[in-house]
Amino acid sequence: MADQSQSIVILGGGFGGLYTALRLSELNWPGDPPVITLVDHRDRFLFLPLLYELVTAELEAWEIAPAYEELLAETEVRFCQAQVEAIDLEAGRVRLGDGQDLPYQRLVLALGGTTPLDWAVGVADHALAFRTLEDAYRLKERLRLLLASTREKIRVVVVGGGYSGVELACKVADHLGDRGRVRLVERTDTLLRTSPEYNREAAQKVLSDLGIWVDLETSVAEVTADTISLTFRDQTDVLPADLVLWTVGTRVNQLVADLPVAHNDRQQVVVEPTLALPAYPQVYALGDLADCRDADGQQMSATAQVAIQQADFVGWNIWASLSDRPQLPFRYRHLGEMLSLGRDRATLTGLGLQLDGELAHIARRLTYLYRMPTLAHQVRVGLNWLIKPLQKAVMESQERGG
Repeated sequence: MADQSQSIVILGGGFGGLYTALRLSELNWPGDPPVITLVDHRDRFLFLPLLYELVTAELEAWEIAPAYEELLAETEVRFCQAQVEAIDLEAGRVRLGDGQDLPYQRLVLALGGTTPLDWAVGVADHALAFRTLEDAYRLKERLRLLLASTREKIRVVVVGGGYSGVELACKVADHLGDRGRVRLVERTDTLLRTSPEYNREAAQKVLSDLGIWVDLETSVAEVTADTISLTFRDQTDVLPADLVLWTVGTRVNQLVADLPVAHNDRQQVVVEPTLALPAYPQVYALGDLADCRDADGQQMSATAQVAIQQADFVGWNIWASLSDRPQLPFRYRHLGEMLSLGRDRATLTGLGLQLDGELAHIARRLTYLYRMPTLAHQVRVGLNWLIKPLQKAVMESQERGG
């Protein structure tokens, strides 16, 4: 039987951690529910797929980055803003940077990852990553300064031809307009390698329409304050660059990489189909840091869609393990793929649909609105999205009449 003497500690408040906490808070516990504590070093959740719209001022920070205290206000989940200093799997304790020790009966590892900036000379000093709210603010300010400068052309290089790179390149090119000269660099021979053909073709058309230069089979040798060195077939060219954006790779949190458990070659922890660690069945891992195969043997990628679905299973399996019920192997249901391709344009495939352009942009926004973490936040954001165009129309009408 679950009771208040039991505690569940969730490390990391991204899609995996926050949605696990919300799932646990919804379940019908036999007896008194356990104490659930969510730990994150930031005070806000980030709805990462919409981060691009913050840079271009299409959305506001509160819409995509609500405070944990607000999201958890109607639940019994405790939020603790702190750095995680150590994880002791043998003792069943977590030590936080503020000196707290948190004992647990169940532990959820959802600390996510960071973008490695040491894959080429000068990247850490001169390139910008794009993964956090702070990254978005830095990029927005750099673009503002560049647009305010006397440069005739603004040269931006986006490194990485995956989802983040393509979406970011389109947003930046759209934002800079005729002054922008955007280049997209990918070390393999294909952009969006894992995407459906429809999405790849739609993305390639928009990249062409926006005048974005694409370098395939090209690697970065060095980045300086105003140049980037690119290598293609053993030939290296030095090109001018006002801004380099780095979207390549994910590095697992070092605390997780150092745990005495099985890891893959990328330092992700290996988990059972139930998402528990084989040697520590009271510990669960999901999201970017988990090497997970579902019940059908599919290797899971590190996407928000996967993490949200994993959170549902982790929450259920923790409840089952504390309630003498059988746990369920994770079963992944692919619901499709959406890409933002600049302002008011997107591409979407899934559930029998194939859309691009403005209609896909609307469908993408509505889908993400539905996936936001709580109903209260969905309502607030949805009302704002409805009211904002009306306010804009009224202002434009007043300006024409005034």
